[in-house]
Amino acid sequence: MELRIGDFVPAAPVVLAPMAGVTNAPFRALCRRFGPGLVYVNEMVMATAVVHRNPKTDTMMQFGPDEQPRSLQIYGSDPEMLGRAVDRVCGDGIVDHVDLNFGCPAAKVTRRGGGAAVPAKPALLAAIVRAAVHAAQPYGVPVTAKFRMGLFDDLLTHLRAGTVCADEGIAAIALHARTAEQHYAGDARWDAIGELKAHVSSIPVLGNGDIWEAGDAVEMMRQTGCDGVVIGRGCLGRPWLFGDLLTVLGAGPRGPERSDGEAPASRPLGDVIDVMAEHGRMLAEHYAHGNVAPGRNSGEFIAMRDFRKHTAWYFTGYPVGPEVRRRAAMVSSIAELDDILGGLDRSLTVVPGGERIKRGHTNGPIKVSLPAGYLDDPSALEHDVTVPDDNDVMALSGG
Repeated sequence: MELRIGDFVPAAPVVLAPMAGVTNAPFRALCRRFGPGLVYVNEMVMATAVVHRNPKTDTMMQFGPDEQPRSLQIYGSDPEMLGRAVDRVCGDGIVDHVDLNFGCPAAKVTRRGGGAAVPAKPALLAAIVRAAVHAAQPYGVPVTAKFRMGLFDDLLTHLRAGTVCADEGIAAIALHARTAEQHYAGDARWDAIGELKAHVSSIPVLGNGDIWEAGDAVEMMRQTGCDGVVIGRGCLGRPWLFGDLLTVLGAGPRGPERSDGEAPASRPLGDVIDVMAEHGRMLAEHYAHGNVAPGRNSGEFIAMRDFRKHTAWYFTGYPVGPEVRRRAAMVSSIAELDDILGGLDRSLTVVPGGERIKRGHTNGPIKVSLPAGYLDDPSALEHDVTVPDDNDVMALSGG
């Protein structure tokens, strides 16, 4: 089934997953340069903070002038607040596409009944989705949703969540093939993606989890029959992955098993260095707007502090040595970054298996935090639409 975001048909059925502190405007622009014509989703924002026009949240909702479609993920557990948030971002002309988060396993989200906790309450899930879809409809903005397999292995909800989303007018769904308890540990269970695809036939089903190289996407689509892929940790330190995906998946409705070509080999360190330098400068320019104070309050310092985690991801698999990694993890200026990068051997290549070394979150399994008594009465969950106190939710946004 063809993936469409409203009138937009991506060059390949590939979506960048929203990742907190990562998928900001500079990172998305860098990914688009390698893989134009795909769907790149902004960082997740909280519905309540959107409605109350929290300054930090408003700053996060930034898109490039050439960005199309402008995709934003929103989360919340209050149908009314979610609907108001969607109405605001659509009515203000901020977005072309809204994605709903029902998969976040972070304790600060699930302990208040949000994120991955929502699908355990099918009535609440339906109410949230319905509110979002109805709010977006007058503006012609499509709504998609992403969720996990469930909270635990003995409480799997992905099939029911898929049915609810399809029934309530969601345009496409994506499954991260892990439970909330699994967090980011172990292997993604692609068979669950195949189950969901077989269960939901009216809308596109996308798969997410353990796509580290372009060939993984082809294999996931072949094994599961899913209609496309969502890329998360696999692009950390590898923004060119989206170009590789265009190469192996090609453009147009050719089907999941069609490969237009072989993905390029791993990049030499010289290519990585050039991308790192570009990324660092893009972040510095991004943070410079409205932040011109010198020293540790400068846009450049904030950008480099943000870039530190990226350096670890870029260097993953390359034998640059511990001292280089240590210096990069403390970088505080563009000049310092240039000095570090300038001293490296550009001919170095990735170690065998280096592309498959996991980047980003690897922790798990975890104890899932839920509201008190949340799962005490399974029958009540079928009808429960209770939402957390609005003030408690706002506290999470820093507002």
